[in-house]
Amino acid sequence: MRVVALVPGGIGDQILFFPTLDDLKRSYPEAEIDVVVEPRAKGAYRVCKSVESAIPYDFKDRNSLADWGNLLGVIRDREYDVALSLGQRSTVGLLLWLTGIPVRVGYGKTASWFLTNPVTLKPEQYAAQMYHDLLQGLGITTPCPELAINVPKKDIEWANAEQKRLGIGENGYLLLHGGSSQLAKDKGLDKIYPGDRWQQVIQNLQQKQPDLPIVVLQGPDDREFVSTLLATAPNVKVTSPEDVGKLAATIANANLLLCTDSAPMHLGVAVKTPTIALFGPTDPAKLLPQSDRYIAIQSPTGKMSDIPPQAILDKLLGN
Repeated sequence: MRVVALVPGGIGDQILFFPTLDDLKRSYPEAEIDVVVEPRAKGAYRVCKSVESAIPYDFKDRNSLADWGNLLGVIRDREYDVALSLGQRSTVGLLLWLTGIPVRVGYGKTASWFLTNPVTLKPEQYAAQMYHDLLQGLGITTPCPELAINVPKKDIEWANAEQKRLGIGENGYLLLHGGSSQLAKDKGLDKIYPGDRWQQVIQNLQQKQPDLPIVVLQGPDDREFVSTLLATAPNVKVTSPEDVGKLAATIANANLLLCTDSAPMHLGVAVKTPTIALFGPTDPAKLLPQSDRYIAIQSPTGKMSDIPPQAILDKLLGN
């Protein structure tokens, strides 16, 4: 059986979809599974063992008819038996119908030209469970498994070497991801905690626990944030994993991940690192599983900037 899944969204959305892919693979071990994903999210499949290949396609870009036709041609050439679609746009449904794939599963109320096996959308659930519901369209009714990833051995070795380079012993460290995403800024998404607030959190934490190593993740969009942090906490260590595998291994080595609603948060869940995550207007119940291991701090006003630094410090110190 050949399966293609259309999965719009970023790296976090892909990680949340991994349990669905893994359960599909367990139910049909001989199935060959491909995914169609946005170029920015393709790297997530470095740590997914259930997918054969990731086909890049920018669902949200203003694609030309040629781009649309090229994707249609690629899907037709591979002669898939089953399609799973997370997207609810009519253009995605039309694409699925034009591919001629005999079994087309997606969110809907009734069978149609676009979908042969519709599944009821339940958006109030944890997102991984919501995605897993799609398998009901294939008669798979097993419980949604926990998030899990497959980190390449060389990425684990890189993270171990990086920990030594930073001068951190085996007792571990606190890993901080500030969430200064340019994409979030461009889209007006309230997912960024202000740098001066982070400064207060780290300064107060270092006063309480001066021997705790603190490592901050620096991605392409984080230079300004990291500079702001280092201005008042120069002994904070900086690391820059170059791909999702190395990032996941770095998170796995940490004693605790402190982050915003972001892809590293989902990786923290997948590698079972205790995580404290900050949320603005988003409902944490939709993005974090119910577990004492993962703690959400939600803004009292719905704005990230209104989370009191003391509230974060209290959670860090177990108060």
